[in-house]
Amino acid sequence: MSPRSVHPDGYELASRSYSYSEASYNLDDGDFEAQVPRASRLGRRRVTWLQQLFPTAFAGPRRRHPRSRRVVANTRFRPPCLPRFYLRRRFFYYIHVFLGIILALLILTAIFNPSYSRPPPHYTTLRSLAQRTNKAGRGNPRNEKVFIAASLYDRSGELAGGGWATQLLQLIDMLGDDNVFVSIYENDSGAEGVSALRGFEKQLTCRKSIIFEEHLNPQSLSTVIVPGGDKRVKRIEYLAQVRNKALEPLEADPTVRYDKILYLNDIMFDPIDALQLLFSTNVDTDGRAQYRAACAVDFDNAFKFYDTYATRDLQGYSMGLPFYPWFTTAGSGESRRDVQAGKDAVRVRSCWGGMVAFDAKYFQNPLPESFSPARFRSASDLFWDSSECCLIHADIQDHPINVDDIVDTGIYMNPFIRVAYDSRTLFWLGLTKRFEKLYSIIHNIGNHLVGMPWDNPRRTEVPGQSVPETVWIPDDRQNGGGSFQVIQRIAGHDGFCGRQGLQVIVENRLPGQKGFESIPAPLPLP
Repeated sequence: MSPRSVHPDGYELASRSYSYSEASYNLDDGDFEAQVPRASRLGRRRVTWLQQLFPTAFAGPRRRHPRSRRVVANTRFRPPCLPRFYLRRRFFYYIHVFLGIILALLILTAIFNPSYSRPPPHYTTLRSLAQRTNKAGRGNPRNEKVFIAASLYDRSGELAGGGWATQLLQLIDMLGDDNVFVSIYENDSGAEGVSALRGFEKQLTCRKSIIFEEHLNPQSLSTVIVPGGDKRVKRIEYLAQVRNKALEPLEADPTVRYDKILYLNDIMFDPIDALQLLFSTNVDTDGRAQYRAACAVDFDNAFKFYDTYATRDLQGYSMGLPFYPWFTTAGSGESRRDVQAGKDAVRVRSCWGGMVAFDAKYFQNPLPESFSPARFRSASDLFWDSSECCLIHADIQDHPINVDDIVDTGIYMNPFIRVAYDSRTLFWLGLTKRFEKLYSIIHNIGNHLVGMPWDNPRRTEVPGQSVPETVWIPDDRQNGGGSFQVIQRIAGHDGFCGRQGLQVIVENRLPGQKGFESIPAPLPLP
């Protein structure tokens, strides 16, 4: 018998046995013509993406090729395990349906109900004003005076010599050179860092203070005595003083008054978004922004909120899981509700978010009654750490008698303004925020499963209240450098910022070593 091929590319069957077995060559797998459904007008079978991934799960009963001599007349194919076959097929069908529903929800939410993608009309007005011409000061219609501060650690020079510097120069141009003072402090960044900073300084045409220190000596900072008797510098004390160095020019000329202070981290941002944070957040009937502080929202990937350490909700509770809507339902849950309502002024007790606008009157003399000039600081208790970026908000707000009765602090988080720590993440934020409203239920369930927010025994403390507490009292005259004692501690106004722990900086660190370490608290004596 002459050999014949299955199809033009097929192998000849002359040498193959005609004896039937489960392992024999299946002509249906090779014959593309036999696989064309009769009802198809396109001449080929339509295959879903799941069928491509799991071909055996969706395959129908095998048929023998009509021309095959191995087909036995009047026999029908019987699957070896009919219930298992149909159960598996039904399982993948339900997965297919489920994934289809999720995809439809994502598309419909992104198109018809996106999160923080439709700002109030005055945001659009300011953006159009900033984009209409190239005139300097076009984004600052009231010619408000803005003090821009930043403290940098830039060993590679990628900030001062890259996108961060470009975005800052664009922002200055839109604010107007005559309306801006730029203060940058940088230390321990090495030759590349200082070279990039000096190059950036030459591009600045506004008033400025650009300071580079080759090394900030930790011995110039306040120290604490840790168990064992060593004197160490608290990590937060170090960060606070570095940030304060960028604010020092405020004291150089008391006659110069600023309207706003904008503090920047090492972030990627849209310069127009910085204008919106300064001038569009929580506007009054006259179109003027009203806040003590207004924070952006920062991300270290397209979904994950970064600055949880410094952010507290309206009643001082810590954050939930670090994705939308960020806050928990603890207490009255007002901050979470503000986010879900799409407000541009989400009421909080503290925030940071990589970029913060402050009302400058809290940082300059003369000050509002009962306030001192605001500066960054650390907590005074040894084994109680609080972010310097939270404490500064505690210092510029009124001190409540009952934290559960707080209605507004004048401190807001603005989720319309989003920044990131790399340009790729910043690019994707415009897309991922459109369907983040779908996360709320998952976020709430996750918070309850992991027990968020974390307990803070000082959250509800009233300033001036006497609180009995067992604390570590440093004393370098004692063995071990101190002891635990029961004292009457006077509560401050910043207990909501803190958590138990102690981190200190590592002096003379080795290459690759972290700049700080944690000191474990000794167990209290019985």
